[in-house]
Amino acid sequence: MYLAINIIGIFVFLGVAFLLSNNKKGIHWRSVVTVLVINVVLAWFFTQFSYGRDAVQSAADGFVWLVDASYKGIAFALPNWVPASMGPEIGGAMAGDSMNFITSALLPVLMIVPLFDILTYIGVLPFIIKWVGKGLSFITGQPKFESFFAVEMMFLGNTEALAVSQRQLKSMKAQRNVTIALMSMSCVTASILGAYIGMMPGVYVITAVPLNVLNAIIITSLLNPVDVPAEEDIIVSVGGAGDVDASDVEADGKKEPFFSFLGDSILGAGRLILIIIANVIAFVALAYMIDKLLGLINPNLSLENILGVIMFPFAYLLGFNPEDAFKLARFMGTKLVTNEFVVMGEVSKDIAAAVKDNFAGGGLYTKHFVAVLTVFLTSFANFSTTGMIIGAFKGIVDKENNDAISKSVLLMLASGILVSLMSAGLVGMFSW
Repeated sequence: MYLAINIIGIFVFLGVAFLLSNNKKGIHWRSVVTVLVINVVLAWFFTQFSYGRDAVQSAADGFVWLVDASYKGIAFALPNWVPASMGPEIGGAMAGDSMNFITSALLPVLMIVPLFDILTYIGVLPFIIKWVGKGLSFITGQPKFESFFAVEMMFLGNTEALAVSQRQLKSMKAQRNVTIALMSMSCVTASILGAYIGMMPGVYVITAVPLNVLNAIIITSLLNPVDVPAEEDIIVSVGGAGDVDASDVEADGKKEPFFSFLGDSILGAGRLILIIIANVIAFVALAYMIDKLLGLINPNLSLENILGVIMFPFAYLLGFNPEDAFKLARFMGTKLVTNEFVVMGEVSKDIAAAVKDNFAGGGLYTKHFVAVLTVFLTSFANFSTTGMIIGAFKGIVDKENNDAISKSVLLMLASGILVSLMSAGLVGMFSW
């Protein structure tokens, strides 16, 4: 029964996107159906076949290895923050095994972000992004840059991808820029995956990444279909340097010295950690304050319960009984108003216990619940992300384009939510 509800839910989510479309007659259904079929096959392959599961597990293990390697640097500077049980080669001195949120989830970013930036500097990531983007465009029938940008976001992040694509964005019409803004709500940066995997099952985190990319194409194709003439279906030299990334090129056209580039990357990673910490502290505190104020009206009234009511129909359509659906809906709503780290911090211990027990303990954290929740959380779709994207566009495009994007805030939120629901629904369909 619940599997049938899960399958129906996927079509309902597509139906919602169709109802919200600003050009229903312009939707390219062949492209939508093609990408949907590819996504179903990917979800099936990653969850049901040993080769697919092994590939995803290997990628997750790779990120775990990177995180573990980062603890060597953390232990050197802060030995009492890293468990001694990790071994003498790491050098931690903490007595227990329970690391705090900053150590387990955020400080590894100081190594992982520069690593991805180094791969960009030497040309590895630009090469991958370029050819995967071209292949995606060929298979899906989507415009070249939209496909390219979907892959670019996956590796560079939403605001970073916008920054290095400035020349392309400036050359495009407002409607296409709206599409890019909608897609930007659904990304998750590869360099932040290590933080996610430190808190949630890595297999589902990694599986969510390609599904989000393809679902972003599906949902934006429904919400904002655009006809791109052949003469406009080109990829302008990105960042002004003739290939995928020009962030390492100085004003005089010379490549920035490596160690100068690396230093900027490390400082950027540090700023990212501070931004996340500030957001988590502020949002958790504000949510608590709102709950206290609501409690003055009614002891049973809370932000989570209100959000749970709003998100309940969508959670139910992911294949749950009403009680579990409401609990999932509260987590989903909290994530949208705050961010994914707030929810991950709340559920990580319970999920880790359920995974360790191979989901034999029953209760709320079944395999289906953990898969759906993890995939839904693996994105940047929340209210604060809309501000980041609008701010990034404001510094790039002209007033006409920026006004078109600013008027699409609700559509941007809908895009991010629907992509997360689609990815969660597809993985949930094969995870019981």
